[in-house]
Amino acid sequence: MVDTARWRDERAELNAARARLGEVADGLYPDVPRVAGTPLRCADGWVPDAPVPLGDVRLEWDPAPAPPAVADPPDGLPPGYRTYAEAMVALARPKVFENRPAYRLVDAGPPSVLRLAPARYFDGVNVGESVAHELAAGRYALRERIGDPCDLARRTVLPAITTVTVTASGTYLLHRRDAAKVAHAGGLYQVLPVGVFQPLRAADERRDLDLWRCMVREYAEEVLGRPEDYGDGFDQDAWPFHRALTGARRDGRVRAYLLGLGVDPLTFALDVLTAVVFDDDAFAGLLGDAVEANEEGEVSRAPFDGTVPEPMQPAGAAALRLAWRHRATLGISPVSPRSGP
Repeated sequence: MVDTARWRDERAELNAARARLGEVADGLYPDVPRVAGTPLRCADGWVPDAPVPLGDVRLEWDPAPAPPAVADPPDGLPPGYRTYAEAMVALARPKVFENRPAYRLVDAGPPSVLRLAPARYFDGVNVGESVAHELAAGRYALRERIGDPCDLARRTVLPAITTVTVTASGTYLLHRRDAAKVAHAGGLYQVLPVGVFQPLRAADERRDLDLWRCMVREYAEEVLGRPEDYGDGFDQDAWPFHRALTGARRDGRVRAYLLGLGVDPLTFALDVLTAVVFDDDAFAGLLGDAVEANEEGEVSRAPFDGTVPEPMQPAGAAALRLAWRHRATLGISPVSPRSGP
């Protein structure tokens, strides 16, 4: 147990040094396979040989899975706090931080079959940010207790959907995450959009068990700057943006693929890696009003040329490299290589 001032100092060190600490965490798992040569780790079968059309991904529902081996660890918390999320709310709350309903990944055989269960966002924070905080403080007990970062039974694994959004002519959306606004991966580059896979509300958890529905909302929020509060009467199927983006996908002007799964060695965050390719006219019509800054950081466009900006979140680096590897299959015309972000 640590006092409040020390906990805050350690939290500040974590946020100031996530790239360096990610390199430290990367060195702790030499025997766990990497995704596309990046620090992101994976289990056997998590990365297919070719992109899988998103419509071919099957999601299964498990309403009552076995509890994880490690949950809500008290390691390193100041007195009076039961979980890491409780301490964050009181002592270091980011701008975007709510305990919303989410999905827990309990099994992933081939990456095109994912088995999910009900969860809450703080279930993932309580382990993932704890284990990263611990490393910033030079401690390893919780990390050692969890063990294999790709063992889905060891902790509550909340999958995020990491999407590299690419135009057919060879540009992609790039995000610089602001540590003052986010609980995870502040100060790092990332592709766009990215969001925890979650339903709009707990009552919709079965209806919203659909990767694309979640991705559409993330496009509206992260790329176009729409607020995350949709209101009780919101009907996504009748929402004009959902209808337009889904219609473009149905017509083939927007094409969505699963690239694989991977785990960040620093926070143990698991990402479902996807690529969405827009014909240029579809991008202009649907995302042409992209914001320059959103609730989580700065938004820009970059040439899709095989390079990865630094420092970049492992999931974003992996998604970019896999998309580059499969650029012919995805129908992307890359541009000439460049040297900077």
